[in-house]
Amino acid sequence: MDLQFFINEVAKDGLTIIALPIFFLAVALEYRYDKKEHLDLYYGKDTRASFWMLIFTAIVEALPKLLAFIGFYYLHEMSPLAEVIGRQWWAWILLFFLDDFTYYWFHRMNHEVRFFWAGHVPHHSAIKMNFGTALRQGVGERVHKFFFWMWLPLLGFDPLMMFTVISINLFYQFWVHTELVDKLARPIEFIFNTPSHHRVHHASNIRYLDCNHGGVFIIWDRLFGTFSEEKENEKPIYGLTENITSHHPVHVATHEYQAIWKDIKSTSKWSDKLKYIFFAPGWSHDGEDKRARTLRRNLVD
Repeated sequence: MDLQFFINEVAKDGLTIIALPIFFLAVALEYRYDKKEHLDLYYGKDTRASFWMLIFTAIVEALPKLLAFIGFYYLHEMSPLAEVIGRQWWAWILLFFLDDFTYYWFHRMNHEVRFFWAGHVPHHSAIKMNFGTALRQGVGERVHKFFFWMWLPLLGFDPLMMFTVISINLFYQFWVHTELVDKLARPIEFIFNTPSHHRVHHASNIRYLDCNHGGVFIIWDRLFGTFSEEKENEKPIYGLTENITSHHPVHVATHEYQAIWKDIKSTSKWSDKLKYIFFAPGWSHDGEDKRARTLRRNLVD
């Protein structure tokens, strides 16, 4: 296969392009409603940074996505299940669940491994919760993202099918970035990721830190101990535990990488240097342990 074949195949994954006008319209309508009702859901510099992250992400992701498609193609060719798993209706449903399960672990690791967090943190640096924030994707995470999905072509799912389901999952996730939707019916809240659950995920409150990583389904968080309910008496405070000091797009995209490098240089022990890269954000070799699990445990105690 030549490179042009793979480029043409990747180009068939057009759901994101179709969705973008819908997303922009939703942002415009929410923004207009916000101004009419004086809800303070948007902040100009914050929103502009979100759109810059969207542009950066599109640029950064282009090559990793192409390379991932090529890798998935050859892994699919190797799969003994390639002739069994086609595009049957049941295969789409199975892949939908397996993709969301994969997304859960990818998303969770983005919070629990500091180097991955550095690529994801632009999304969480927004201090407002709105549809514009949904477009504020992590930039650096686009480089390592697709490694988490490498097991699926080995199960017989073809690359274009995989990318289609990944796009559907992201399309769903856009709509949970809002404060305009209250809690939904209990069965929905129990199974699905909802605006209420995702407000928790974006909150910097200690009780809510590093919780609710699911994409479409919240059942993974319930199963693996990372679920937290939005409390009526504790409104989510959006942003980071230590918010960024500049809305300059380059700073928003790279500030945590800079912080990691600074911490690495602060210690002479190689074991500590590695911990600053692979341990959860908040670990320190000479200061207070501010990792989310530690802070939550201390809060409970």
